[in-house]
Amino acid sequence: MTLLSQNELRELVLANPPLVENMIDMDTQLQPNGVEMTLKEIRTIKSPGAVDFDNSGRRLSEGDTIEFNEDGWIHLDPGVYKVLLNEIVNIPKDLAAIAKPRSTLIRCGATLETAVWDAGYSGRSECMIVVHNKDGFDLKKDARIMQLLFYHLHTEVEEGYSGSYQNENI
Repeated sequence: MTLLSQNELRELVLANPPLVENMIDMDTQLQPNGVEMTLKEIRTIKSPGAVDFDNSGRRLSEGDTIEFNEDGWIHLDPGVYKVLLNEIVNIPKDLAAIAKPRSTLIRCGATLETAVWDAGYSGRSECMIVVHNKDGFDLKKDARIMQLLFYHLHTEVEEGYSGSYQNENI
């Protein structure tokens, strides 16, 4: 696998379909080694979830949307929250992606957890933010919270992602 550069990412963002769409400011969000993804919505997690081998018993945790204040800010107390991103990704069958939190989150006592973005996946992804700071953490709507790193696969997959999250949140 080879990590894509800013120039390669720019070409793919401008392609049809775009690798990443709904970007707030492409020039700001395109970084030397990835695309910065931004905050659309935050939800609480208030019920248990479940996962099994064949997904017959899968149950997603329920939660409520936390509203931004009139200035566009949210204060998060220590805990775990679900995040919805602004951007929609369209990953071709010769790429995959992994995300990392922006270092500012880590320096403030918060981090993100994500899954792998599989070859062939399209959708508006969700991830999890964990606030470890005992005093909490403030986030503004559209904040750049993570960097999505795209990797070129040695060979294209025959069949891309076809799971239940395909085209989610679009």
